[in-house]
Amino acid sequence: MEAAVNYRKNTIEDIYALPEGKRAELIDGQLYIMATPSLTHQEILGIMFRKMANCIEAHKKECKVIIAPFAVFPRNDDSLYVEPDLIVVCDPSKLDEKDCHGAPDFITEIVSPSSKSLDHLKKLVKYRESGVREYWIVDPIEKSVWVYDFEKEEATEHHFGDPVHSVICEEFEMDFREFV
Repeated sequence: MEAAVNYRKNTIEDIYALPEGKRAELIDGQLYIMATPSLTHQEILGIMFRKMANCIEAHKKECKVIIAPFAVFPRNDDSLYVEPDLIVVCDPSKLDEKDCHGAPDFITEIVSPSSKSLDHLKKLVKYRESGVREYWIVDPIEKSVWVYDFEKEEATEHHFGDPVHSVICEEFEMDFREFV
């Protein structure tokens, strides 16, 4: 993800003015153009979505699992606009047909070289401040998964091949073994 070079503060109107098919996120008035995801990124996302959706269906029917691209306004205002790879929302009043207005309960970002610092630094702080309960950062290059449980103020690092469990749906488990 690359920051667009400009010296003015961007707004949500800049997101809406992007050409069809071009995706970006808005953080602190800065527009971040999103790169096309890799095959590994999409494979990890597909497996995570399927497993999380199965877990939610079996154990937390009130929640919705949503895969990118889907607009998320974690603060329920226009100052922060993101499109996380995977979200779980357990309060249906936050959702409409196009957007999530308010913090999702669970967010996963699968990093690429261009988005790594944004996902580990800025988004981490913004998601915690907005009220996200659980945040996963999956790094296919480093073969690691950081799990942030913001309610318990805990962070744990896992390696591909280690089982990783979710706080939101405790029966959910990923080990990423096939990506080692």
